[in-house]
Amino acid sequence: MPTRRGQPEDQPPAEAGADTATGATAVELPLLNAPAGGLPPVVTDEAGLTAVVAAMTAGTGPVAVDAERASGYRYGQRAFLVQLRRAGAGTALIDPTGLPDLSALGDALAGAEWVLHAASQDLPCLAELGMRPTTLFDTELGSRLAGLPRVGLGAVVEELLGLRLAKEHSAVDWSTRPLPEPWLTYAALDVEVLVQVRDALAERLAEQGKLEWALQEFAAVAAAPLPAPPAEPWRRVSGLHAVRSRRQLAVVRELWLARDAEARRRDTSPGRLLPDSAIVAAARALPRSPQALAATGGFTGRASRSRLEVWAAAVARGLELPDAQLPQQAVRGDGPPPPRAWAAKHPEAAARLAAARAAVTAIADRHAVPVENLLQPDSLRRLAWQPPQPLDSASVAQALRERGARPWQVELVAAELTTALAEARVPEAVEEPEEPAPPATAPGAAQVPAPGR
Repeated sequence: MPTRRGQPEDQPPAEAGADTATGATAVELPLLNAPAGGLPPVVTDEAGLTAVVAAMTAGTGPVAVDAERASGYRYGQRAFLVQLRRAGAGTALIDPTGLPDLSALGDALAGAEWVLHAASQDLPCLAELGMRPTTLFDTELGSRLAGLPRVGLGAVVEELLGLRLAKEHSAVDWSTRPLPEPWLTYAALDVEVLVQVRDALAERLAEQGKLEWALQEFAAVAAAPLPAPPAEPWRRVSGLHAVRSRRQLAVVRELWLARDAEARRRDTSPGRLLPDSAIVAAARALPRSPQALAATGGFTGRASRSRLEVWAAAVARGLELPDAQLPQQAVRGDGPPPPRAWAAKHPEAAARLAAARAAVTAIADRHAVPVENLLQPDSLRRLAWQPPQPLDSASVAQALRERGARPWQVELVAAELTTALAEARVPEAVEEPEEPAPPATAPGAAQVPAPGR
């Protein structure tokens, strides 16, 4: 384990007091609050980038990589700061707003293992800059496979290195210029110990017999294509389930398109202009005038009201759209219908799904792996909906491989999943006993009132 900053190697951390609940002594972990080599200057020009490329090329071993976006502030998910650290090269902070092409840096690091935390979040914005890894180690994904109870970077650093990592600037507006020094310190510290986390995590995974599983997962992440944009992104509006008619869906679509165009033009987060809740409220109310729209829930904020005419025009377009051009209530994909409808209409499939879920959950529990990392829920649903024929371990294994399951996943689940699918039975309906008829009352007998009346 690395030396804790500001503390001799042979000295235990100071005691902070007793835990009254357990009687154990609580320990205050050392705070990682300054980069080891000092805070480097932010690279903003080609000359600085050339120096970083040379340093990183001369460095050795894995390279820690991170990126900061302005989610919730700016349009899109582009990077506003890129951080790197490599042995022999130190830490580099790069401002991509003036350096939108970092392909030279990507090429210099092509043969190195990149260490990222939650890689799938950063890879798209790094790819926009020309940086794509060939090999990576995802410390967040590795932590999940290792069974760590919390997988945020701060929690993982505490668990594996015994250090506290300040996270108070995680949700700031990284498009701010100039970036405040405390923010830059925070950003530099995100890559400060990432390679040490990688080494400690690899050791733990090896002890658990899971290192090969993790390497297969990392290879899949590195090789995966960038996610394609959805065909109808407006259907991702939060709360869309409350919109019942196709006419209302048309209003949702027109408002979403108007908001997206305005947000792109202003380079701001769409939600800052108009929240999803306002879109849904307008679609349900179908207001016929700007005044009626202003009275709808969600249009009380200054940003919403300042563009009221834009939103009212969008609502009007949705109201005037011919019936033939209204969006469909639901879009069917190439998969099975939603499982909630299976029990009534497809009880055999519902029984298979229940049995398959129970089997996969039991396997995940045995190996201390999250269920969603053991097998994709979509793969499980498809297998339960239409099992391969003949139904045996070989055919199930092949079906899993065709849906992208890695060898370690197939090896763990194929046999038990086959048994679960084959032995699933629709539960027999239990008939409720008929209630006994009330006793007959003799003519003229007094009626006894029911208790409580």
